[in-house]
Amino acid sequence: MTRHIWFGLLTAFLLVGGAAQAQTLATVKQRGTLNCGVSQGFAGFSAPDSRGEFRGLDADYCRAVAAAVLGDATKVRFVPLTAQARFTALQTGEIDVLFRNSTQTFLRDASLGLNQGPVNFYDGQGFAVRRDANVSKLAELDGATICVAQGTTHELTLGDVFRARNLRFQPVVFERVDTMYEAFFSGRCDAMTQDASALAGALTVARDPAAYRVLEETISKEPLGPFTRNGDDQWSNIVMWVHYALVEAEELGVTQGNAAEQARSGSPTAQRLLGTSGEFGSRLGLDNAWAANAIRAVGNYGEVFERNVGQGGPLKLARGINGLWTKGGLMYAIPFR
Repeated sequence: MTRHIWFGLLTAFLLVGGAAQAQTLATVKQRGTLNCGVSQGFAGFSAPDSRGEFRGLDADYCRAVAAAVLGDATKVRFVPLTAQARFTALQTGEIDVLFRNSTQTFLRDASLGLNQGPVNFYDGQGFAVRRDANVSKLAELDGATICVAQGTTHELTLGDVFRARNLRFQPVVFERVDTMYEAFFSGRCDAMTQDASALAGALTVARDPAAYRVLEETISKEPLGPFTRNGDDQWSNIVMWVHYALVEAEELGVTQGNAAEQARSGSPTAQRLLGTSGEFGSRLGLDNAWAANAIRAVGNYGEVFERNVGQGGPLKLARGINGLWTKGGLMYAIPFR
């Protein structure tokens, strides 16, 4: 096969593959359901409640996307995934979007064939220990056995940081986080490492939550956000702008309860956001009420945060760097104009 023929075939393959990937919006609309990848159970982010309904910040983002695209936040099929399986499920088309406590990194962006969306939660890798172990800082874990989930950034960062600080440790690696939690609470490990927010959630399901603590020290930056497939800019843009819509709504004072009123009498920016001014929805291939539907379904970013991981949820986390940029945080929406 000549070089020119091979190049032509490769180009054709890439074009066909790109065209196939660029059909997510049409596929979701035709199916009538959003397939959304979530965790198997992180309190505050995506975990089934007593009725089997997924609740949490990530679960609400799934609902917000469904509301924006399909006009109905209930049209979501939640697909619980292990850390090992999550990216493969997206690559193969089993899911349309991944919202699963997934850290954004250079290698994931450059090598998985996936697109990293905007950060919807800024976190850091922490450590949980028993209070009676009298451990208050990382250096005191020298020689410890540490539970960690397989296929995560935590596994890699744990080794990097401990080696850099000349600390000895014995990793105990688990494919499933629920198995990891059971092992830690049964005393198999001296410590457990994960995103600090996930650790706080894990302790809420312990038999005796007061017997454990999360160390204040963190060892990494863990920017969490959605993943979509490369080659489908329209779909990636929809997922991106749903996030920005929730953040912009909070800044404008648009809430789940007042969105209809703000659409009629709010500021010009609020009216553009909510679809009563301009033609913003059509630019994404959506109805003009896409953002209004998402906000009416789950509320603005502040409402989503407080209900799931803030004072109204199980984790009781402060907003901190997840606050709006106008209040010293990092949450900042690209302007709607």
